[in-house]
Amino acid sequence: MEERQMKPMKEGKVREVYDNGDSIIMVATDRISAFDVILKNKIVDKGAILTQMSKFWFDYTKDIVPNHMISVDVKDMPEFFQNEEYDGKSMMCKKLQMLPIECIVRGYITGSGWASYQKNGTVCGITLPAGLQESEKLPEAIYTPSTKAEIGLHDENISYEQSIEVLEKEFPGKGEEYASKIKEYTLALYKKCADYALTKGIIIADTKFEFGLDEEGNVVLADEMLTPDSSRFWPLEGYEAGKGQPSFDKQFVRDWLKANPDSDYLLPQDIIDKTIAKYKEAFEMLTGKKFGE
Repeated sequence: MEERQMKPMKEGKVREVYDNGDSIIMVATDRISAFDVILKNKIVDKGAILTQMSKFWFDYTKDIVPNHMISVDVKDMPEFFQNEEYDGKSMMCKKLQMLPIECIVRGYITGSGWASYQKNGTVCGITLPAGLQESEKLPEAIYTPSTKAEIGLHDENISYEQSIEVLEKEFPGKGEEYASKIKEYTLALYKKCADYALTKGIIIADTKFEFGLDEEGNVVLADEMLTPDSSRFWPLEGYEAGKGQPSFDKQFVRDWLKANPDSDYLLPQDIIDKTIAKYKEAFEMLTGKKFGE
């Protein structure tokens, strides 16, 4: 029988989503983006590391909230995915109606949050104590949702109250219920995982989750979970508030691009090698397993 060609129904900068009838298949490619541009290099193994890391966290948190993962074994998927290109990078997931909110949680003050705090002592409209230093741990984690923008537009930070309105518009009579559930889940997931990561030598400074509804209307955790692409991971060793922290993500790539504005988004191999080594190091510290075992 001739193998059926499949085309993604949705293609992001680094991920592809395929329709598989009553499920979807999410593929994390080896593409890498920085400053909203897809780079010309591929980062071999990146997609597999992100997929296996999401699997690890989905398994670890299913007592808090159900998630969309069905399988990461390509043998459970159509023949199209049963080859080297997709093996390890693909996750078969439940079909959900997605909630149009990015659920961001911040446990430490950094990035755009730090910039905003320096201006007026707030992050996304939440007033924080005076005298915090860059990268300092917040007294408690804060929930700062944003809208999910179409590709090409930037997500917009909103207040919790606005998140109720956005959801109410799409799900009349359910806005407050869904908004409060995803806030509660986001904070509970962050707490459990950040506490665990600390024992493994990694600080999860901030991250984002996405949720959807299953056929029964239950809220289900979706998308990717706690990967270096959706989170800021810092090494605990050497952590000190009052300055920026080295991270386990695309920092090498971003720093090199800033220093080489005429690169046309083609990176030297040693930057690629350092980047993938960082992803692997985070995976191995968190899961206790060697990547590829």
